[in-house]
Formats: sequence, C-alpha cells, structure tokens
Amino acid sequence: MTRFLLILIIGAIAGFLATRFMRVQTSVGVTVLIGMAGASIAWFVLRFVMLLTRSGFLLVGAVLGAMALIWLWKTFLNR
Repeated sequence: MTRFLLILIIGAIAGFLATRFMRVQTSVGVTVLIGMAGASIAWFVLRFVMLLTRSGFLLVGAVLGAMALIWLWKTFLNR
C-alpha cells in the first residue's frame, strides 16, 4: 500500500513535468490524473521487465509514461 501511495505522489509530479515538456495546457486535476496514470503504466511496465530496482527509475519512468499517455491523448482523442 505504501508503494502505491509513492506511485501516486510521484505520478502527480510526473504529470506536472510531462505536461510542461509536452506543452499541454490542462487543469490541475487532469494533470495529476495524467501523471498518476502514466506512473501506474510505467510502474507495471518497468516491474514487468524487472528494471525497477531503485526509486530514481520510478520518477523517470513515470514522466516517460505520462508523456506517452499525453501523446496518445493528443493523437487519438483531440482530432
């Protein structure tokens, strides 16, 4: 349970960073949700391939996951 809370907190930070890197203007709630979803996706993917060995990888993976989610959102939902 503690790890999940860590993922959510890092996800919120990752959502903020990802929306800034991708130059997307969203509300605070959407930014946090994007980051948490990206962090969750990244955590599952990194955990699956056994690359998640240190907490530092979690933030990098969370930002990359959130950026991938923003790219998918912009590509397929904003037409």
